[in-house]
Amino acid sequence: MIIHFAGNHRDYLTNELSTACYVIKSVTPYINTNAIIKIYHSLFHAVMAYGIIFWGNSSHSTQVFKTQKRAVRIIMGCGNRESCKNVFKKLNILPLMSQYILSLLTFVSNNWEEYFRNSEIHNINTRHTSNLHLPKAYLNIYQKGDYYSGIQIFSSLPWDINP
Repeated sequence: MIIHFAGNHRDYLTNELSTACYVIKSVTPYINTNAIIKIYHSLFHAVMAYGIIFWGNSSHSTQVFKTQKRAVRIIMGCGNRESCKNVFKKLNILPLMSQYILSLLTFVSNNWEEYFRNSEIHNINTRHTSNLHLPKAYLNIYQKGDYYSGIQIFSSLPWDINP
């Protein structure tokens, strides 16, 4: 049942993002870049960012990223083979994986009471004492989940950034 739901979400997401690309392409000749970026954020980014902490680490995220690159290329009038790295910077838009990481870090900081530090688990003073405690996980599906991935990414931040 869960796999069927994931397939439906993937199809819904792909269709909505393709529709947003079509709208962006349709209005590009008539309005300026700032207005197109607002349309991108309202139609494309809002759909892409919804629930990204749950699906951003999945295999179909590559298709979503390709669609995001297509939308950014349409906004800037770039060719299909042109690199999007500088285009993302110029438009001040986060690529999919950066948005996923930001959303995970926001999730961890908003749900801080759900996490434990290593210092709360044991009294041994190590260099990882201030890191969040990473529970043992043997299932790959759990390791790719929001809780486990959030701990890994949050613990990889520099020590002086962690609260």
